[in-house]
Amino acid sequence: MSKGNTFENDFLKMIFNAIAIANIADNAGTSPLTNLYVGLHTADPGEAGDQTTNECAYTSYARVAVARTAVGWTVTNNVVNPAADITFPAATGGSETATHFSVGTAASGTGKILYSGAISPTIAISTGVTPKLDTSTAITED
Repeated sequence: MSKGNTFENDFLKMIFNAIAIANIADNAGTSPLTNLYVGLHTADPGEAGDQTTNECAYTSYARVAVARTAVGWTVTNNVVNPAADITFPAATGGSETATHFSVGTAASGTGKILYSGAISPTIAISTGVTPKLDTSTAITED
């Protein structure tokens, strides 16, 4: 089974740009998300994980809010990319390696992961390092 290419692109636009899919889904909930939250992980959070699973914990780490609009995300041909680099707070202590990223629903705590994937190359984080995901970071719906 697979989705049709047009629907895949429409689905990504609904999730990342808050654009309704005519006659199927809209963004008219009582309090729809205006941001998605990108996190870094030291290992794959897995399909059963939440946003805290294997999440980075260096001193000053925080998830980054990205707007659910075309200003936040670019959706083209079933691929989503950040519209601008996603820059995390600079490490002020601790040392770890970010191997995965996630896109989820909560600014902190055990939010729902919508998508996750490997980071290549991985990011070695230590004091003074400012981790970032650039605009080539991609999520593909297929």
